[in-house]
Amino acid sequence: MPTFVRTDKCDGCKGQDRTACMYICPHDLMKLDKDGSETGHAMKGFNQEPEQCWECYSCVKICPQQAIEARHYADIVPLGGSVQPLRGSDSIMWTIKFRNGTLKRFKFPIRTTPEGSIDPYGGKPEAVMDKITDNGFFVEHAGYRTGDPSELICK
Repeated sequence: MPTFVRTDKCDGCKGQDRTACMYICPHDLMKLDKDGSETGHAMKGFNQEPEQCWECYSCVKICPQQAIEARHYADIVPLGGSVQPLRGSDSIMWTIKFRNGTLKRFKFPIRTTPEGSIDPYGGKPEAVMDKITDNGFFVEHAGYRTGDPSELICK
């Protein structure tokens, strides 16, 4: 189900050019209505194409005002329930409210290493740029090769 912005909580990320939800949305769906001409609410974020939402929860997790929510599927969160994440610098806490009013909170670490400490190319061989145009450069490595169509089992 798509995300939606609660206009009573959204502050437009204090009037910056791009809101946090605009920055994080992988499908570029979030937009800031600067003058209120599109939604009737000036300086508020909104999902401009809800039917295209990937439901990745990136905007929900990054919103500093907790102004973005997702309409949940009834089989996951029955009517009256809600799920709200609160992201910190080292953990994320999910608050689940059941329709009978019961609250449960789950806290998980979001990093296992200090920020910026990972070396993505560590332990990998240096690229040999002279061989990049050679046949098999991308497909033969450490004894592995691409499949041969004649080796496929055909019915």
